[in-house]
Amino acid sequence: MDRKMANRKLIRLSQLKSKLAAENLEEIDWVTFGVIVKKVTPQSANNGRTFSIWRLNDLRDLSQCVSLFLFGEVHKEHWKTDQGTV
Repeated sequence: MDRKMANRKLIRLSQLKSKLAAENLEEIDWVTFGVIVKKVTPQSANNGRTFSIWRLNDLRDLSQCVSLFLFGEVHKEHWKTDQGTV
């Protein structure tokens, strides 16, 4: 993990909103970690393609969640991922 995190900045999901407002994250090599705390049943978009929505949290502040939308190959590969997975 130390090797993977070398020269990267960890931003907690619960801090993401304030960091986006204060910093230009496009210029920083950053990572975040989240736990799938809720999964919405896969849905169909207007174009007929199926997608998933996950709610992610860092378990530090349960009121701060990030919604992650999975489309295309990402949806096909990961839609069965269990709730509680990091």
